[in-house]
Amino acid sequence: SGILCHPTSFPGPYGIGDLGRGALSFLEFIHAAGQSAWQILPLGPTGYGDSPYQPFSAFAGNPLLIDPEQLVEGNLLSQDDLSDRPGGDPTRVDYGGVIGYKRALLSRAFERLVDAPGWLHQDLQTFRHENGDWLEDYALFMALKEHLGWASWPEWEEPLVQREASALALWRDRLRSTVDYHCFVQYLFDAQWQRVHRYAAERGISIIGDMPIFVGHDSADAWANQHLFFLDQAGQPTVVAGVPPDYFSPTGQRWGNPLYRWDLMAQDGYKWWMRRMARVLTLVDEVRIDHFRGFVNYWEVQAQEPTAINGRWLRGPGRAFFDALAASLGKLPIIAEDLGMITPDVTALRQELGLPGMAVLQFAFDGEPANPHMPYNYVTNSVVYTGTHDNDTTRGWYESLGEGEAHRVRLYTGSSGADMPWPLIRLALGSVADLAVIPMQDILSCGSAARMNWPGQAQANWTWRFTGEALDENLASTLRALTELAGRAS
Repeated sequence: SGILCHPTSFPGPYGIGDLGRGALSFLEFIHAAGQSAWQILPLGPTGYGDSPYQPFSAFAGNPLLIDPEQLVEGNLLSQDDLSDRPGGDPTRVDYGGVIGYKRALLSRAFERLVDAPGWLHQDLQTFRHENGDWLEDYALFMALKEHLGWASWPEWEEPLVQREASALALWRDRLRSTVDYHCFVQYLFDAQWQRVHRYAAERGISIIGDMPIFVGHDSADAWANQHLFFLDQAGQPTVVAGVPPDYFSPTGQRWGNPLYRWDLMAQDGYKWWMRRMARVLTLVDEVRIDHFRGFVNYWEVQAQEPTAINGRWLRGPGRAFFDALAASLGKLPIIAEDLGMITPDVTALRQELGLPGMAVLQFAFDGEPANPHMPYNYVTNSVVYTGTHDNDTTRGWYESLGEGEAHRVRLYTGSSGADMPWPLIRLALGSVADLAVIPMQDILSCGSAARMNWPGQAQANWTWRFTGEALDENLASTLRALTELAGRAS
């Protein structure tokens, strides 16, 4: 069993959770609590809306997660540099304050790089060389965005949009220092992340990453690989991703991500995807693939459509894609996110590939005996969650239920509901699913204010944090006892 918690939620004095002491304290807590897995959201550099699901790159790491204290230890910053840190509420990420603060610190560290020891320069060069296939494009993309007032790339001058070799060379030279800065920042992220990764491994904790199926339009990935997407000459999408109308959304969801040209990707053996998956698996031990159904068939919406009502289903690459990945990378440590409108062909592919699917206990109590989220319908090759980052916290969810559904929850769990979310945590741990994952908000019995994301709402998402006092020994002991009782303790 394991805990779902994104690093931005960790405690710490710098306005946002990072890869420093807060990360190590969290890992010590979940180890003491008998847990063997830690699930995170995507790690990429966030932009507008702060969403980990719309990063500027599918390969890079988020600079906001870099721990300043390790830069002091490495003599790239002084203790005085860390003053002026963002104040405010320790239970919320203040993205506005943090972005400027971290940028200033990282710029200062970059200026001091000239005085750094030779081994660090050597290390940095090795990192650039080994990651050049994505890093150089990403660093130039970010340098150009900064220089051009953060305009999205189709608004740049035409030679840059078209990636003419002479324009790229000219701007790479002109912005050399900023390009070098972004490479350096990625090197720092990677070094700090791998330290956390090793710390987890030493405690028998495997890290489960998260990979959105699509990439953002305003990303280094789309700019550097335009031929792999349905884009027009000006770089704008002709068709975009989404999902059709359903019970929850009468107009569907128009996500706006550019769609892949799967036919062209197949011609080179899905090379871009191989690189993407290989990179992610250097950062994590397993990976949840968001919107797994999109590999079987996906909803295509014309770019000019304001909603996702008018679209059509098209076939994805299916089995051939996963066979190619497995041939290149070996056995795929993948969890298939198969929530929502799932058709028999999607389930069939997942089962053929032997991939675990997902069950969410908050979806279980609609009164339908055949509901796949009801624990008595689980199969062993699955992962059960009380809720995900897109759900309310379990306490918040229970408090907002209608009386019929709330009654079914109480009846099934044999509880009064007063100690919610623990009845659902016990259900998850006691189920036959191979893995049970509990969001940190549920471990801490948080209400709706701690919800991580409200789908469809652009503001105030991704900000929840907990404080150091929350990592309580008694809480760890309680969770360990339950985990041992369920035969899941590490």
